[in-house]
Amino acid sequence: MPRKSSLAVLSASVLLTPVAPFFGAFLAYRIYHPPRRRHHRSPADFALPSTEAVIPLPDRRGSLHLWVCEGDPERVVIVGHGIGLSKSASLPHAKFLHDAGYTVVLFDHRNHGGSTQDRSAFGLSARFTSDIAAIAAHLRTDPIHRDARFALFGFSFSTFPVLYVPMRGDTPVTAIICDSGPAIDTGPLFRNFLDTGAMPIPAPFLARPARSLVGPVFAGLGAAMVRAEWPPPAERYADTKLLFLAGEEDGIVPAEHVEALARTYPHAEYHVIPGAQHLQGVKAAPEVYRETVLSFLKGAFG
Repeated sequence: MPRKSSLAVLSASVLLTPVAPFFGAFLAYRIYHPPRRRHHRSPADFALPSTEAVIPLPDRRGSLHLWVCEGDPERVVIVGHGIGLSKSASLPHAKFLHDAGYTVVLFDHRNHGGSTQDRSAFGLSARFTSDIAAIAAHLRTDPIHRDARFALFGFSFSTFPVLYVPMRGDTPVTAIICDSGPAIDTGPLFRNFLDTGAMPIPAPFLARPARSLVGPVFAGLGAAMVRAEWPPPAERYADTKLLFLAGEEDGIVPAEHVEALARTYPHAEYHVIPGAQHLQGVKAAPEVYRETVLSFLKGAFG
């Protein structure tokens, strides 16, 4: 819920109203180009055997940084991460996936971790999605992964490009797992980023009248920067198994918004992780989380 504002904050909000639309535009750009965080953990911290790899971006204007944890060469899970994070945030997921026998590939999305900074403002859906497809294509150049089947695992913002990969038509995907997203409608998602404090924003921009200009510009421009059909049509997923995981207490992407999207796909599975906030499912209910994911992948890969 929005916080109550003091008289000083309200006064500052009035003064900042003329620049509020520009601040909303800045936030829209910033959400896709966040401050870069270093890797705070490594595969070795989880006793994961790994090799580093650097592959070129599809447009050859930079590179993606990967950690490859070899397991079954024919069952590969490509794992992303949440906005403003890095692949090190997904190491707990990589651990239980690798322990179950899968080859796990963790990667930094562009503008994150060890991957290249891309200052582009529009067409971002195609860029983030093509990066994931490029990782699968790169792995298939290795003889041991030539016949591999792929599952994609996305978190929050990365669930959008992960889910969009089958729309390309050139990257066969056996299964997709989406944690803490996506939502059927992106408008509430941007508003929730403001209301929950998920982005550090000066208080005057969160109070009216400035907020009444920041919010619509942030949401409208943030959606426009992606340039993608949403939600993707169900018929494109006839050959791909889908699992949507939602946190029971998620204030950024509420469970009911994820469920509404999941219902548009007739064969999708949907699970609520009890007591979990945004991106906290593996911590809030580790056994339920692991069993749900591994059971789904076992069924998907056969």
